[in-house]
Amino acid sequence: MKILHTSDWHLGRSLYGKKRYEEFEKYLEWLENTIKEEQIETLLIAGDIFDNGTPGNRAQELYYRFLFKVSSSACRHIVVIAGNHDSPSFLNAPKELLKALNVYVVGSAAENPLKEVFVLNDVNDNPEAVICAVPYLRDRDIRTVEAYETFEEKNEKLVEGIKKHYLEVCDAAEKIKNEILNSKGIKVPLIALGHLFCAGGKTVDGDGVRELYVGSLAHVNKDLFPQNIDYLALGHLHVPQKVGECDNIRYSGSPIPMGYGEASQEKKVIIVDFGEEGQYVSEITVPVFQKLERITGDLKKIIEKIDVLRFQNSDAWLEIEYTGNEVAGNLREALDDAVAGSAMEIRRIKNRQLMQGLIIRREEEEELDDIDEKEVFVRCMDSHNVPEEERKILIAAYSEILSSLYNEDTNAE
Repeated sequence: MKILHTSDWHLGRSLYGKKRYEEFEKYLEWLENTIKEEQIETLLIAGDIFDNGTPGNRAQELYYRFLFKVSSSACRHIVVIAGNHDSPSFLNAPKELLKALNVYVVGSAAENPLKEVFVLNDVNDNPEAVICAVPYLRDRDIRTVEAYETFEEKNEKLVEGIKKHYLEVCDAAEKIKNEILNSKGIKVPLIALGHLFCAGGKTVDGDGVRELYVGSLAHVNKDLFPQNIDYLALGHLHVPQKVGECDNIRYSGSPIPMGYGEASQEKKVIIVDFGEEGQYVSEITVPVFQKLERITGDLKKIIEKIDVLRFQNSDAWLEIEYTGNEVAGNLREALDDAVAGSAMEIRRIKNRQLMQGLIIRREEEEELDDIDEKEVFVRCMDSHNVPEEERKILIAAYSEILSSLYNEDTNAE
């Protein structure tokens, strides 16, 4: 059996106000063709299908059209789990209908571990894999909140809750796997999905990877996962990577750069081939569908770089950071003139010389999209001269509020 592992599509995401539906559409078309060319039999999507819990109509159209096309191909099965950006109830709503297309969806943690376990059959209706589809585990799914808990106690409960959940689901899957072996003499792999943050995982600035719990809690170690998992397909981190150098525990990463910090990053999907001689893991590089370029320097250096890109007929979206010492009052006009007549677009300008000390707007060109919630809170503390010794507890409390907001399922009744 041949599987393809992808995750973190974030359908509906924009870049400084620019919608990116054309990129998403091109990626899904490429993925559909890759599934056909590589003769993929099972597709695993490890969470964060959408960028938020209430995706727009076009994002939904891309998702459902893709599922229909792939389910009509030689790919027999599609397994989808929710990530922390997804609404569990939104993903779960059509799951009974999608099951008719051999699309298995798990939007939220189930009390019965068997609800997260699926047996996939081959063309002859014989079992070929047992799947443990573990979605993003929300705080309330895996621990009981108690008053006056320390961060260490919270972290211990979160990690133990995640470990316990994976153990219960994988134990249920192992029993099914053994039943298949005993009754039919067929040895099948146990494949798991997850959406979480493994300790030591690589991230980049501006990738939009959101803290799953308060602060850095529940960054789990690879030893947390049961040893009977043959391949673990993870989502959440946008950098493609192995976990602890384990070839069978991987993040596929996001398929397109979610920000300029990922602009030079090679995006990938993972293919795992389970054959008679064991499993073979390989990677396929995803094409760049929209070039992003970050340019830093004084005005002369910036314009020189733009001229080079113009000569190359570039259609890149630009993020420009002016670091010159001279006052550049006409910076926007000069840069607009530099790209005029080309296919390039300026998506963001940062002028480091014009820091103003305001909470919401510290730079002339700074927009609300440029800063996250935590940065706003830090600037609030700066403006009110909050002492350093008081900041740790205030940031922790604020982070806990954000975490509870992120975990609220706005589509639930």
